Amino acid sequence: MVLAVVTLPFIGMQSTAPGPASAPRAPAAITGTGQGIGPHQLLVGSVVALVVLVPVSVAAGWFVAGRFLRPLRAITATAKAISAGNLDQRLALGEPVDELTELGHILDDLFARLEASFNAQRHFVANASHELRTPLAGLRTLLEVALGDPDADADTLRMACQEALALGGLQERLVTSLLALATGERGVTRWERVDLADVVAGVLASRRARAAENGIDLALHLTPAATVGDPRLIESLTTNLIDNAVRHNYSDGHIRITTETSGLRAAITVTNSGPVVPEDQLQRLFQPFQRLSADRNDHHSGHGLGLAIVNAVTEAHHATLTATARSQGGLTITVHFGPAPQLGQTRQPSRRATRKSL
Repeated sequence: MVLAVVTLPFIGMQSTAPGPASAPRAPAAITGTGQGIGPHQLLVGSVVALVVLVPVSVAAGWFVAGRFLRPLRAITATAKAISAGNLDQRLALGEPVDELTELGHILDDLFARLEASFNAQRHFVANASHELRTPLAGLRTLLEVALGDPDADADTLRMACQEALALGGLQERLVTSLLALATGERGVTRWERVDLADVVAGVLASRRARAAENGIDLALHLTPAATVGDPRLIESLTTNLIDNAVRHNYSDGHIRITTETSGLRAAITVTNSGPVVPEDQLQRLFQPFQRLSADRNDHHSGHGLGLAIVNAVTEAHHATLTATARSQGGLTITVHFGPAPQLGQTRQPSRRATRKSL
């Protein structure tokens, strides 16, 4: 097409030849005309140009296409290897920096997150299996001992049944905690107006007696703190914050619970006395099945899911969680929720990344 556009205008051109000058200063006269560049010459020239340009263009196109598609072939090959189970492999595309290499860097980040997610899932399943197996093994041993004792009387069997009920309650609490953690990680399914002060008052109605039995002093400073979120998840977050403060406390310790509105954001703060938490161990406590005590069979300290549930609910609400280890022992945990909308407005879930300072 380019050759046709260039050569077609030359077909109708005619050539001119100047004649002899009749005077020194007279203009030259035209003596004749010719056809100029004819179709035959144009055809020959076009064929020669095509013969030369076609292989050059094919070679150049092959080189350019191969250079630009090389990262795409690397992406395809690596993606196949990763899908086969090799999650630690990366594309690692180098120079030059273009759209495909940028895509490769994005995919490397995605593969890294997938690998971390799969590893966390395997770790979670292993820990959950261990936590469930321990009470089941204890229950089986208890029943076998009770049934294997030929001199067992009614009191012995009654005591065995009471211990079996206690182990069953332990399993029920563990399953409930796992369900709460899964619900929190699933995210918020409904957004409603919630007052944190009312939620805390409702939770304390069933926790105040336990704190009093342990000699723990409760100090409350509850002011209206309206926000939006899932009421059940926010109640689960509050329950686990208070339970964690009661469980990991001294018999003569104290707990201070505060709800307030800071700017446009509602906040709940729980401060408790208790053992000293090392700074380097603080972030680990917000992961599932992580305890400050190294004894995994010490179920009096909980299953290590309370703060993990708090963290999951915080992320589901796009809130901000701040935890500080107190120098005299215990923790101070604050969760800042988003502002509540005015009446008649509907709040859409925020896509802002959750900021956590642990």
